[in-house]
Amino acid sequence: MSLLAVGTVAFDDIQTPYGHAEKVVGGAATYIALSASYFIRPVQIVSVIGDDFPASTLDELRSRGVDLDGIQVKAGEKSFFWAGKYHEDLNHRDTLDTQLNVLADFDPHLPDNFRGSDFLMLGNLTPAVQMRVIEQMSKRPKVIALDTMNFWMDSALSSLQEVLQQVDILTINDEEARQLSGEYSLVKAAKNIHRMGPKILVIKKGEHGAILFQDDQVFFAPALPLAEVFDPTGAGDTFAGGFMGYLAKTQDLSFDNLKRAVIYGSAMASFCVEKFSVDRLVELSEKDIRDRVQQFVQLVRFDAKL
Repeated sequence: MSLLAVGTVAFDDIQTPYGHAEKVVGGAATYIALSASYFIRPVQIVSVIGDDFPASTLDELRSRGVDLDGIQVKAGEKSFFWAGKYHEDLNHRDTLDTQLNVLADFDPHLPDNFRGSDFLMLGNLTPAVQMRVIEQMSKRPKVIALDTMNFWMDSALSSLQEVLQQVDILTINDEEARQLSGEYSLVKAAKNIHRMGPKILVIKKGEHGAILFQDDQVFFAPALPLAEVFDPTGAGDTFAGGFMGYLAKTQDLSFDNLKRAVIYGSAMASFCVEKFSVDRLVELSEKDIRDRVQQFVQLVRFDAKL
């Protein structure tokens, strides 16, 4: 059993009230793969980088059971780069610089041994690229999950709608869910999005947790209260990696197991924000994850006495 993750492997320059991390490792596929690798191996990556990307980071990924055969390396070119500055509350950020570099003409190519993956996580990329990945699969995966953003809703809505018809799970934030659905109520938004294709929807609400929708069933997972959040970059992708990694490990798509997957994804995201870049994700133990999940359990456990 394997999980295929498609997305960016990149550099970030991040400013928060807690400091400035210059040209550190980032990218959706990087966060997804590292998070998922605690649950299932191999995690296969499809992405593109320049020859400026550090070999030490690639070696780190390989050591964690990440298969990099799907990463294209373009000689003489630079990797995707994003720079941003977070406001005091860390819920809003300003993009200071975006350099597409190798991503500008990225045409994904799946190695033969990637095409039969049972679980596919499409990270935030152009809908056209996401569709090209789906079309290269030798069989339909058991689960196709998609992450997207409002930029594609503004600039490539028709292509996005075509991709949505192919996916089982959509993960987006509350603002994106409202824009995509045209509904302010998240319950009504979920119903509209279900009609677009995805039967399972996870709406991420940052420090306010996440809501899972499947048919008429709803589950709310709180966010773990943390004394300090150093860097929220990659938290959503880390959530997706933990969520999909757990589903791929258990191969159980019942609503009860989807709820567990949301908690595991939330636990992984709570680690991500504790340090800059992927620094926290590369130092976790199985005990760290078990203990963190138990903290989530304690947040919502109570005796109902009427």
